[in-house]
Amino acid sequence: MNECSCDPVWCGGRTAPPSRVEDHRPCLSPSPARPRPQAPPGTRSRPPAALGEVRWAAAALALFLTALPLHLFGAPWWTWGPLYALTYAAGGWEPGWEGLKALREKTLDVDLLMVVAALGAAAIGQVLDGALLIVIFATSGALEAFATARTADSVRGLLDLAPDTATRLLADGVEETVPARELRVGDVILVRPGERVGADGRVLGGTSEVDQATITGEPLPAPKEPGAEVFAGTLNGTGALRVAVERDPSDSVIARIVAMVEEASGTKAPTQLFIEKVEQRYSIGMVAATVALFALPLAFGAALQPTLLRAMTFMIVASPCAVVLATMPPLLSAIANAGRHGVLIKSAVVMERLGQVDAVALDKTGTLTEGTPRLTDIRPLTGPGLTEDALLTLAAAAEHPSEHPLARAVTEAARTRGLALPAAEDFASAPGTGVTATVDGRTVAVGAPARLPVTATGHEEEAAALAARLEEDGRTAVLVVLDGTPVGVLGIADRLRADARTTVERLTGLTGSAPVLLTGDNPRAAARLGAEAGIDDVRAGLLPQDKVHAVKELEATGRKVLVVGDGVNDAPALAAAHTGIAMGRAGSDLALETADAVVVRDELAAVPTAVALSRRCRRLVAQNLVIAGVFITGLVVWDLVGTLPLPLGVAGHEGSTVLVGLNGLRLLRDAAWTREADALRRSGETTP
Repeated sequence: MNECSCDPVWCGGRTAPPSRVEDHRPCLSPSPARPRPQAPPGTRSRPPAALGEVRWAAAALALFLTALPLHLFGAPWWTWGPLYALTYAAGGWEPGWEGLKALREKTLDVDLLMVVAALGAAAIGQVLDGALLIVIFATSGALEAFATARTADSVRGLLDLAPDTATRLLADGVEETVPARELRVGDVILVRPGERVGADGRVLGGTSEVDQATITGEPLPAPKEPGAEVFAGTLNGTGALRVAVERDPSDSVIARIVAMVEEASGTKAPTQLFIEKVEQRYSIGMVAATVALFALPLAFGAALQPTLLRAMTFMIVASPCAVVLATMPPLLSAIANAGRHGVLIKSAVVMERLGQVDAVALDKTGTLTEGTPRLTDIRPLTGPGLTEDALLTLAAAAEHPSEHPLARAVTEAARTRGLALPAAEDFASAPGTGVTATVDGRTVAVGAPARLPVTATGHEEEAAALAARLEEDGRTAVLVVLDGTPVGVLGIADRLRADARTTVERLTGLTGSAPVLLTGDNPRAAARLGAEAGIDDVRAGLLPQDKVHAVKELEATGRKVLVVGDGVNDAPALAAAHTGIAMGRAGSDLALETADAVVVRDELAAVPTAVALSRRCRRLVAQNLVIAGVFITGLVVWDLVGTLPLPLGVAGHEGSTVLVGLNGLRLLRDAAWTREADALRRSGETTP
């Protein structure tokens, strides 16, 4: 066995805490130290510049912004003309090429139509209009490509939670390091302190506490002893475990989460198919009308130049620029406004869909709650006569060397109260039981009430009753023992957010029904939090696939479900829902990437305000579509029935664009956000 020169407080036969396990590998096992496996390069997020669509769109935008002032201020044509030509080439070659490939499959792509419209505008001298059209569609394509790439990278990166290698135990007790993907059902693996579990399985031997928040969302590590189930990718605590593999790595919970995210993301495709059908019909109709306007008059002897001018004028006034701007300015303005107030909406489609929700499902840990264990109760026993501060001082001093989440909650509470902590000596930690230490010459033990050894002094019944009451209220009870005598009980829980109940009331008012609570936590703690937040429908003990099933149950009744969560275990439900929102402060990478929106400032009350802003945005979009439709219809009819002068057609086209654009920009004002927040607050005050 390798010698360890570490501090004897951490070694000396004791188990090292997880965060320092790599520094103490020699004293944890006779096996030689192994380097930590590195994530494969392919799982890292690609920067925007790595995407061709982003590079070409940026080039087109830069060229356009360089040419625009030269054109508007009357510079010679040879200064801005080549720049516009390069703008057309940079922003239009890719959609044009894709459109030509689609034509070979007998599909008319709307992007190709926009390129043709831009070239048609340039052919009759409207170079600026055509260049603007090219830049708009190139930028839109780049944003879509970037969002798709980020989501794909995040899904692939989830597999990094499972370790690359595992320690397999052979029948003769020999250890061998094997790739985790080669494990098979029936294999026995050794999971050392601080390592991630290599496969889904069941504990055969050893005791420890495993952080499985990535799977269940529980804020506290779960105690594991023989017979307990463990999941691949979860983080082992301070004890060693022997685990029998029960699932093939390709069928682990982590692998199934990845599959469900990909499957659920694909279920949004029908909406995209509907949009493509509309684009097809519009594109075919516009091309047919333009060709007819050009060919039919020529067939009856009309002059070439005026006929071409009429057809190109039609192409300009019938182009969907006004419709695009009728939709995009209010959506983008609402996105920008929400962003200023801490809500990142990932696309205009999301902003539109958010206002359609009529049911809400909320995660518990990190969403309704703060996601961090807090000391909620200090209950000294009557016999020993300690004060609350004295009891907390003893417990915090003993817990101070520990890195367990419960220990951090106790020491943080003592720090908040300004208590001076005496030094602790002879610290020892027993997985699943608690810690012991010598404080001011006396032995202090802090841990699970059912497992700490105590001396029969007559205080045991009072301590057990206090612990039972705390656990009935959904707290985690922690017993404090001084020289073998119970002296008090501490209660620790994940605290409800201050704005949780108000948020639930506002969401209820918006959707007409109370939200549903979906959590992997235990039913008792979930029921307590649900009651505090005002939620009656509480579904606890759920794995990721169970949350997806719950969302699909709601959607099967015709509801459009909004899911709000923060963890890896929420990602499949976020993807499966009509709309998903992730809490940003402690949210996992996968949840943040899978979700349609992110609450960056971690303010839960921003969720109902964002929904209300989306609904107002949808009303404004409808107004703008009516305005744009009236202008386009009027100009097209004028061009078909009479003679629409090209300058007047361009003026009408651009005028409608400016009008709907300015109308949509009203949502940029801070007053638009505060107005919706105030309206929700007033409605909440009047709700009985």
